[in-house]
Amino acid sequence: MVEPPVDVLPPSSQPPARRLLGRIALTVGLILTALILILTVGVTRPGGEQTAAPTPAPLPPPDPRPQPGAAVPHAALAAPEDRPKISDQVELEAWAAKVAAQSQVPARVLAAYGRAEMWMRSQKSGCHLTWPTLAGIGRVEAQRGNFTAVVIGADGRAALPITGPVLDGSPGVPSVPDSDGGRLDGDPHWDRAVGPLQILPSTWERWAARADGDGARPDPQNIDDSAFTAARILCGSGDDLATPAGWWKALFAYNGATAYGQDVFIAADAFAAASPP
Repeated sequence: MVEPPVDVLPPSSQPPARRLLGRIALTVGLILTALILILTVGVTRPGGEQTAAPTPAPLPPPDPRPQPGAAVPHAALAAPEDRPKISDQVELEAWAAKVAAQSQVPARVLAAYGRAEMWMRSQKSGCHLTWPTLAGIGRVEAQRGNFTAVVIGADGRAALPITGPVLDGSPGVPSVPDSDGGRLDGDPHWDRAVGPLQILPSTWERWAARADGDGARPDPQNIDDSAFTAARILCGSGDDLATPAGWWKALFAYNGATAYGQDVFIAADAFAAASPP
């Protein structure tokens, strides 16, 4: 007699090993099915109460601060009628006095920012630097250095020399060995940023220029020279600060920290919003 194929043997007549494998496969299949049901439709507790299926963790909210290269402080691109006048010193001072009432920045300091914008508009018109960016840098540096622009006198000089922390490699501080023999920052061992716009001595030596063109040596403690030098640094790469890429590249040339650029961005927008139409 011909025996039937193994596949059609009744369970009782199948070999024990094959019966064991079949039971294991059936058990695994039931477990997988139960897991799928739990993950998709939830599981019912005793008493009929159904628990919800687990949901993925929510994504973190997007960073509300401006991101490098993604935007330019549009409000900082003041309309022509809001910009300082280029033709007349009297008009510049009148503009500064008007903006000072809204921005809480001393008029003498605003005049320096406005004059620096005017100079760069005539020397590098494609840069499109506007005074709110300079004001934003000045505000951030004052907050970080714990000084105030009120210390600037009528002659444009700081009442007391403004110097930043010693850059000696202490925790949270970069290591910048002395580059000027202490001539600008008073420290013959380590560099310190100088002036109201906090420019490193080595950077000052490269970009410094006298704002009024009288031939005297540029002074980092003079707000006019400091603002004009900062403008030269920002416009030194030849980029257009009216574009996101150009604005951020210029700020990173001034200070490479992303948080610094974000703080200046926010401050620049705030200053432009405070400028009366």
